[in-house]
Amino acid sequence: MNIIFWIVVGIIAGWLAEKIMGRSHGLITNLIVGIIGAVIGGFIAGALGITWGGWIGSTIIATIGAIILLFLLGLVKRRA
Repeated sequence: MNIIFWIVVGIIAGWLAEKIMGRSHGLITNLIVGIIGAVIGGFIAGALGITWGGWIGSTIIATIGAIILLFLLGLVKRRA
């Protein structure tokens, strides 16, 4: 059940980050961005001592991480 949870949260977080950042990606890219964003967001939240659980908290943290990831990828893409 955990893997399904992370897939759903990853897709939602990737989609939300895509809309917030004004990008256009597909489902698989949203999933990848969302899951990597969840790792980034979890690391940052843990370092700041923030603990949010459940679907909503996990989605918020993953979305924030995905936004950070898309922002950093945008910076790298502009330089290349």
